[in-house]
Amino acid sequence: MVGDQLEITGTIYTGRDAALPRLVKAIKENRLSSVHVDLQGGIIFHTAVSSAGIGPTTSNKVEIEESIAPLSEAGIKIHIGKGSISSDTIKSLQEFHSIFAVTPPVSALFSRSIVSIKVVAFPEEGMEAIHELTVRKFPAIVAVSQGESIYDQGTTGGP
Repeated sequence: MVGDQLEITGTIYTGRDAALPRLVKAIKENRLSSVHVDLQGGIIFHTAVSSAGIGPTTSNKVEIEESIAPLSEAGIKIHIGKGSISSDTIKSLQEFHSIFAVTPPVSALFSRSIVSIKVVAFPEEGMEAIHELTVRKFPAIVAVSQGESIYDQGTTGGP
C-alpha cells in the first residue's frame, strides 16, 4: 500500500540512464539470457554504484521512466528511485502488478545495508553498469501501488 515502509533483504539490481535502455533493448530483442540478469520477481534501484557510495537518481528522467513498463512486464516487481512518475507509468505499474518505492538520498544509510556488489551487465558503462547488490535491511517507502501515488494523494491522475 502507498506509504508502507519496506526493509529489503536479498538481491537488488541497479541501473540508470545509460544501462536501463540497453536492458530494455535486450528484452525486446529476446537477448535477456545473454545479459545474466534475472528479472523475474526482481527489484531495480535507479542508481549508479561508485566508491563514493550509492544514492537514488530521479526516476522520471526519460531514459529511466521509459524503462519501467517494459521491465515490469519482464518481471520486475519493485522499482526504487526518487521523485514522482507520470500517470502513464503509474498505470503500467498497475497493469504489470509492480510498485514504485522511493528512498531518501542518503548514501551512508544505503552503504551499511549492502552485503556485496558485483557487475552483471554492461561493464563498459562503469558506475552506470547493471550491478547486483546483496542487501540487508535496505529501506524504502512504497510511493506507487495499485494505481495510487503518494505524490497525488491517492488518485491515478499523476503529477
